[in-house]
Amino acid sequence: MLCEFYSLWLGYIPSLNITFAVMEVTSEMVDKLAHLARLYFTEEEKKDFTADLQNMVAFVEKLKEIDTTHVAPLLHMGDAVNALRKDEIQGSVPTTDALANAPEANGSFFTVPKVIKK
Repeated sequence: MLCEFYSLWLGYIPSLNITFAVMEVTSEMVDKLAHLARLYFTEEEKKDFTADLQNMVAFVEKLKEIDTTHVAPLLHMGDAVNALRKDEIQGSVPTTDALANAPEANGSFFTVPKVIKK
């Protein structure tokens, strides 16, 4: 569980001129995440990844401060609802044309290798 790896620290985002307390991303947390994701980081990459992850956590913590009590939940980004075509019967490929390039056929059916063994 990730919560066993974090502590609080004072964060600062220069571009937004914001200072606040956030979860600290530790080296142990990055090692655990790398292990779970089957990734390998050099020490330099781990240092960069730790800083990037810390910035992401800080941003999410800052977003938690926004009052959303009167904002309806957003389910989809667009206004389209069920943008599906009508189910209409249309012409299809004749059986002889469909089977023309089949490696093997049996009458009006494709013959395929057996994949389930009993």
